[in-house]
Amino acid sequence: MQQSLVGEGPARPRIERQAVTRVFDGITCYEVPARAALERVPEAAELPFTWGASPYRGCEAGCGYCTARRGHRYLGLDPGCDFSTKIVVKTDLARRLRRELDSPRWSGEPVALGLTGDCYQPAEEIYRLMPGVIRTLADAANPFTVLTKSPLVLRDLDLLREAAKVTQVGALVSVGFVDDRLRRAVEPGAATPQRRLEVCATLNEAGIPCGVLMAPILPLIADSTDHLLATVRRAAEAGAVSVTPVVLRLPAGAREWYMGWLEREHPGLVPRYQALYGRGQVAEDGYRRRIAEQVRALAETYGIGRDARRWRRRRSPARQLALV
Repeated sequence: MQQSLVGEGPARPRIERQAVTRVFDGITCYEVPARAALERVPEAAELPFTWGASPYRGCEAGCGYCTARRGHRYLGLDPGCDFSTKIVVKTDLARRLRRELDSPRWSGEPVALGLTGDCYQPAEEIYRLMPGVIRTLADAANPFTVLTKSPLVLRDLDLLREAAKVTQVGALVSVGFVDDRLRRAVEPGAATPQRRLEVCATLNEAGIPCGVLMAPILPLIADSTDHLLATVRRAAEAGAVSVTPVVLRLPAGAREWYMGWLEREHPGLVPRYQALYGRGQVAEDGYRRRIAEQVRALAETYGIGRDARRWRRRRSPARQLALV
């Protein structure tokens, strides 16, 4: 793998004035210290988490709908093509996270990992930030959930199992649909849905409860009864402990990129999207409720969640000896 350093210049993005900039096989990485490790998850995200932490901002998967695209605007980057080719790397995230978890103001709430960019994207093969993050959360006995589309999470399976001895550890694999032709169109750099479901099965077999985040469900493209049924059925076959539907959101940044794709590939759907979303970033309430109810009913039909493994703190050898 070739590596080169890129110098600073007055016409370059703001992020380059505070970052060490490196290029790896055409991907620009901006190495920066983390200003904060723990960040609030917006309510509009409709995720079951209040706090998140992410080693990376930007993602090589290049998903056309990704709501994290808007963050690149604040860095002076293009939320379109730059999002998948210019990645911000928080090189000291584990150290910063340890300090924040040790604060008396921190109440120990669960933390989601990987909201502003997949925490197991290819850059993680270079920087290896996640082992330090996992160990830090385990040392604090702080519950956490890994969100990913990447099989690279299996590299850290032993660390996740060790952490699960002292706190609640889980994973959510994002699979909004199982049509691989659609994946190639809107998730060009992501693993196939089948491979992600295999990751879900492997994690569950290893004792790490893993669910499927059905995100996003694309209106009028992947929301038919057949699409939803196929995705939930495949999640059940993979042993998913839960399935959480999230309908496509279109905040600024993601909206322009996704709607541009829609105009090119499905121009007839543009007026219907405009009616469904109006000027907001979320689809109208009735539609979202209908999708949520359909997925809930399908999950019940396929038995998802009935045998979900409940976490229990394992007794340490020292404690077992003390009880003898």
